[in-house]
Amino acid sequence: MDHKKVAIEVIQAVGEENLIAAAHCATRLRLVLKDSSTIDQNALDNNDDVKGTFETNGQYQIIIGPGDVNKVYAEIVQLTGVKEASTDDLKKIAADGKKINPLMALAKVLSDIFVPLIPALVAGGLLMAINNVLTAPGLFGPESVVQMFPAINDFASIVNLLSAAPFAFLPVLVGFSATQRFGGNGYLGAAMAMAMVMPDLVSGYGVANAIAEGTMPYWNLFGLQVAQAGYQGSVLPVLAVSYILANLENFFHKRIPKVFDFTFTPMLAVIITGFLTFIFVGPVMRTVSDGLTDGLVWLYNTTGAVGLGLFGTFYSSIVITGLHQSFPAIETTLLADVARTGGSFIFPIAAMANIAQGAATFAIFFITKDEKQKSLASSSGISAMLGITEPAIFGVNLKLKYPFVCAMIGSGVASIFIGLFHVLSVSMGPAGIIGFISIAAPSVKSFLLCGVISFVVAFGLTFVYGKKKMAEIQEAPEAPATPTQTEATPTTVASSEVKAEIVGAPVAGQSVALSTVNDPVFSTEMMGKGLAIIPENGEIYAPVDGTLTVVYDTKHAYGIESDNGAEILIHIGIDTVNLAGEHFTAKQVSGAKVKKGDLLGTFDQEGIKKAGYEDTTMVIVTNTKSYNDVTALGKTTVAAGEDVLQLSQR
Repeated sequence: MDHKKVAIEVIQAVGEENLIAAAHCATRLRLVLKDSSTIDQNALDNNDDVKGTFETNGQYQIIIGPGDVNKVYAEIVQLTGVKEASTDDLKKIAADGKKINPLMALAKVLSDIFVPLIPALVAGGLLMAINNVLTAPGLFGPESVVQMFPAINDFASIVNLLSAAPFAFLPVLVGFSATQRFGGNGYLGAAMAMAMVMPDLVSGYGVANAIAEGTMPYWNLFGLQVAQAGYQGSVLPVLAVSYILANLENFFHKRIPKVFDFTFTPMLAVIITGFLTFIFVGPVMRTVSDGLTDGLVWLYNTTGAVGLGLFGTFYSSIVITGLHQSFPAIETTLLADVARTGGSFIFPIAAMANIAQGAATFAIFFITKDEKQKSLASSSGISAMLGITEPAIFGVNLKLKYPFVCAMIGSGVASIFIGLFHVLSVSMGPAGIIGFISIAAPSVKSFLLCGVISFVVAFGLTFVYGKKKMAEIQEAPEAPATPTQTEATPTTVASSEVKAEIVGAPVAGQSVALSTVNDPVFSTEMMGKGLAIIPENGEIYAPVDGTLTVVYDTKHAYGIESDNGAEILIHIGIDTVNLAGEHFTAKQVSGAKVKKGDLLGTFDQEGIKKAGYEDTTMVIVTNTKSYNDVTALGKTTVAAGEDVLQLSQR
């Protein structure tokens, strides 16, 4: 790559006078601009050295790639004299003069707490859906499957037990995650939450009846009557309790001498929080929680199809802001008491929006002649139909704009029918075409019909408008070729120079798809194919034999070129460049020869999480185009060094 040439092209595209400040991380340029609407987006999209662009949190980010981004950045600074900044400084510059949005701040907190819980909730939700299929009458005949085949009754009973566990003990999951997020010990949070669901207490689901019938037992605390009420299925009370516990723990950590800290801080934090919970915080927050639930049910019943139509129209726009990450907190509240709420209206709307985005992306697949765009459209379209829309939204639809709008219309139309048919979910699950298994049995057919409506409207509008737009472009006089389009230096190794290879896991942990990563640069595969690992410890090892092409000063990322030609990026965490090297230690230097299994560095998992960052580690083959395919081997729990990616030679 000609770094100076790329720098000049970037400057021309964004405008030198438009630049306020610049920084870079392991993969991308991060720019603060006066006006992002003046960017020559076509020039960047057609630049072979630019892997993608997107705008978030006041920053315009241009993906260049590991090993090159720092050199392009240096050229930009030299050519423009733009203010250099760390990524943390850049966030402050971008936010300068802007008021902090409390809603976004709250959404970020809820997202940090509930996103790690989603696998457990989805697993429980899908098992609950299976139980519904087995036990609900009217799906396959007048009787349920269990009634027709009594031999599977015990099987259904175990499925029901497994499905109920994540929701019955939801406070324990929330207590652990929330206390960690608020800066406390997650295990103390789990212990406090366990106390809130002890069998000795009246179940949270029966508290209202026990009070109404006068059967609620009470503790007598020096004349104060305290209800022995449990909090099964609760969310808000546990969030409040976790916040208090974390702050008390930190308060005592700072004031108790270290020799006594380990022994007395946990005990004092738990006993004070415990009494506050049952005397005051729990009852108050239960009232607030019930009010919120009743308010949501009232809103659904009052606005009906019109309200859901508007919600469905703008759901994908909410996804772009990240606010949708807070929805699990609301959904769990609605699903915790299905008998009272009827279920959740959020899940069916999310499914309609995801189906619409996938349909619009499929329409682009049939319209476009660009092989790169066609390939991205097919893979991201399938992902969206299964419930993961970030690749479709950021990789295809938002770039072209009109597919995104057409999908919004399709989602809005389908959501009106969701409201008319009163479709509600009774469990959590994948918000896509297979989401019907989470829908109340009588509404499954209506849900499927609404899904068809969402797909047909979004696909049809995108296809018709896209064809028209393509015709207009073809009729326009052809523009002369620009240096950006004709002279771009190839960024990947020629396919004839690479060999088939197996890549190992650089860290032990749980392997997950890139599409689940909370960063569009990775989830949309802008940097290349690979996978992500949720680490179980803080040790990073070389995944292949090769040479360390780059060890970043921030020590949160490593670039390796294998002896067989694979260019691999190991990126520890999301936005951890902001930590400026804190909590990271590198054991190797750039240029070092390494063998598969050599220790590259370490990181402090707890420190990273307490600082508010995820430690999910990405393994990306940045020269993916040099291979016939880069395939994840489908393993879930992996050990460091265990084979996880197969690179197939062309």
